Amino acid sequence: MTRPAPRVVETLNAALHRLFEERPSLHLLGEDVLDPYGGAFKVTRGLSTRHPDRVFGTPISEAGITGVAGGLALAGDQAIVEMMFGDFAALAFDQVLNLISKSVTMYGDRVPMPVVVRCPVGGNRGYGPTHSQSLQKHFLGVPNLALYETSPFHDPYAQLAECLDRGPAMLFEDKVLYTRRMFREGVVDEHHGYALLGGPTGWAHVSPVDGTSADVVLVCPGGTAHRALDAARLLRARGLTTHVLVPARLYPPDLEPVLPLLAGARLVAVAEESTEGGTWGAEIAARVHTRIWAELRAPVLLLSSADSVVPTAPHLEAGVLLGAERIAEEIEAAAARSLPPRAPAAPHVAAAGPETVATRAGEPQTFEPEAAGPEAAGPESAGPVAGVPVAVPKLNNNDTAYLVLRWLADDGAHIGEGDPLVEVETSKAVEEIAAPAAGYLRVRAAEGTEAGVGELLAELLAEPPAAPSPGTSAPTAPERRVAAPVPAPSEEPGPAARTHVLDRSQQGTAAVVTRAHREVPAAFAAVEVTVDAVLARLRTLSEETGAEVGLPEAVVKAVAAAHPAFPHLFGTLLDERTVRLADTVDIGVTVDAGNGLYIPVLRDCAARSLADISDDLMDFRMKAFRAEFTAGELSGGSLSVSLNTEPGVLLVQPIVMWPQLCMVSVGGPLTRLVLTDGVPAPATVVTLGLAYDHRVVNGRDAVAFLRAVADALNDSEQLVKLIG
Repeated sequence: MTRPAPRVVETLNAALHRLFEERPSLHLLGEDVLDPYGGAFKVTRGLSTRHPDRVFGTPISEAGITGVAGGLALAGDQAIVEMMFGDFAALAFDQVLNLISKSVTMYGDRVPMPVVVRCPVGGNRGYGPTHSQSLQKHFLGVPNLALYETSPFHDPYAQLAECLDRGPAMLFEDKVLYTRRMFREGVVDEHHGYALLGGPTGWAHVSPVDGTSADVVLVCPGGTAHRALDAARLLRARGLTTHVLVPARLYPPDLEPVLPLLAGARLVAVAEESTEGGTWGAEIAARVHTRIWAELRAPVLLLSSADSVVPTAPHLEAGVLLGAERIAEEIEAAAARSLPPRAPAAPHVAAAGPETVATRAGEPQTFEPEAAGPEAAGPESAGPVAGVPVAVPKLNNNDTAYLVLRWLADDGAHIGEGDPLVEVETSKAVEEIAAPAAGYLRVRAAEGTEAGVGELLAELLAEPPAAPSPGTSAPTAPERRVAAPVPAPSEEPGPAARTHVLDRSQQGTAAVVTRAHREVPAAFAAVEVTVDAVLARLRTLSEETGAEVGLPEAVVKAVAAAHPAFPHLFGTLLDERTVRLADTVDIGVTVDAGNGLYIPVLRDCAARSLADISDDLMDFRMKAFRAEFTAGELSGGSLSVSLNTEPGVLLVQPIVMWPQLCMVSVGGPLTRLVLTDGVPAPATVVTLGLAYDHRVVNGRDAVAFLRAVADALNDSEQLVKLIG
């Protein structure tokens, strides 16, 4: 099996070890960097053990640490400073500005200053206002000071070596990036690859594997790279091809390798997590405007976080920090403004105002309201009469494409404005799309196909089409849905009456649960399992790998391990006597960040390590905070696990999520007194539950399955295999 790519924290640690072996004069200074702690984020693990005379744990004095590093450099040595949090670099600003950077040229001859100040930065970890900032912009433009940022594309060894050789320098490390995997061998995902332009410390250029040229070039530092990639995927579904550029060195920037790409794009955007005003993005924009203003189709778009401190509460933090959805929305709007509108072949039918939609080819078209009569259309309207496009609307923040379930009118039928037109299925609900205007229906998207947001579903023609579109399907008798009248309440609510309106996410959850209750004859069983041993091993594994591995990951892995003995529990009921068995163990997990319940799917859990599963779960939690799941991430599971591991949760009875057959639940840790060699002793236990489709699974199988999962978490031999 192919070895997974290392995490960013692992590559940083390996780079430091290599540099210490190669450079006998190199020193490391910082708070809590000595083993066994190895730094707040474990970047320096093992260094003090191997080089005890060159790794110094220091008092809490950022100015003092940085001043000592400057003194070491002036004495001919090399030094790396670790700020426990990048926010604290503000306390060392005087030493960076007035000692380290100025010492390069202040003594007549140029003096080498091989000092690197490492700064963990960024939010999305719930650390609050003084531990979540991105301070890169405050160090821009200091003479002799170079700024770098880690990324999933660039080798930290090459960055740190260049930092020391050209020093002084600062290396910014996004904290969320630590647990992410590096990209390697030019592969990002099935749709995107990357190449390095300008050498190992140049630019990572991410582009579609099909070679499609850029509509948009999105420039971002390494900490924003994953959000930029997610935005590129969203924009791809909306018809805009996005290339992403990520530099290893932020300042001074070298734009030469990427100027041709920037000049050829319809829109250039810069996205970063810092708040606006005096930003790195503004510096990039100023240089791009100076160099290639004549080639630009629009000013460079600057995207930053909100003008606010970074809150601690996850839902508030997500509202402040720049996310993928906002990047995509602002780029989509700016791209539409940057291109001249294409004149429609015929006037729009009775609309309230201009409407911009995206065609399947992805080029925005603006349709103006119909003039007072045919004579007002002008000479350009002569020729075939075109239709009013019906594009896929954005129905939620989770999906970028929806399934076309059922056309509610025949192809060729006359439709009135506001009539029900088509049903589409999102990841959580079935939505009905109404006709935006009157006309004759020409279906463009067949039932059973997926259509991305902005793609063309149908047209409403002024004249009947010559023949139905090939390859489409529509009901012969369209169903007209009329809302049932709401009975009047017995008493009118007074002015003080309070109501709570369910959001779309909760309505979707309600629809799925209602269907499950209606269609699945579910039963339930539960067992109690002692978890002290597995929790102790997971703590050790977390320290060894840098991944935050806990009980949820272990339960998922234990459930996957039971697949060979209970394959029918992971299947799908095709008819009353046939179960389609799953080839791989893809397990859905419940994630609720306070803005809706999601069940994203962990892929191939049986073959992957706990640390890999932990990485995906961390990614899911971040996406839940920002409501940025795609439809693909929320579909395809063969069994689901309901995670309710908050302390004190005694028992959870889950819902079988059709078309699955089972859902496992895990409650919170509870303390019990158990007899060990006849002596009462406290033990930590959790309750494992299983809701199962009684048409396929009987109670004996359900209990046996739960016992197998419990044994994997408790039995010493199986525990070794589980954790690996």
